[in-house]
Amino acid sequence: MSNVTLSIGGRDFRVGCRDGQEDQIRKLGAMIDDKVREANVDNRSPSEMLLFASLLLADEVKSAAPKGGGTPAASDETLDSIANRLESLASRLEQAAPNT
Repeated sequence: MSNVTLSIGGRDFRVGCRDGQEDQIRKLGAMIDDKVREANVDNRSPSEMLLFASLLLADEVKSAAPKGGGTPAASDETLDSIANRLESLASRLEQAAPNT
C-alpha cells in the first residue's frame, strides 16, 4: 500500500492506493484540480469544491454518451451512484482535513 499526496484547489489530500497505482492517482487528482480551477471554487470547503468538480466530470461523461439509441457510456443511475460516492468521499476528506 502506498500513499500519494494530491494538491487539489490549493489543499493537500493524502490518498492511499495500491503499489504501482501512484501515477494514475496523480493523473486523476490533476484532472480534479483542473475542474476545481475551471469551476472557480477553490475558496470553498473541501466537500463543496470536490462536489462541483465531480458534477463537471459527471457532465462530461454524460455528454460523451452516444445520442439516438446507442448504448450510453454511463446511465443516469450510474452517474447518481458516482455522485453519491464522491459526496461521501468529499465529506470524509473535509472531516479529516485541518481547518484552513
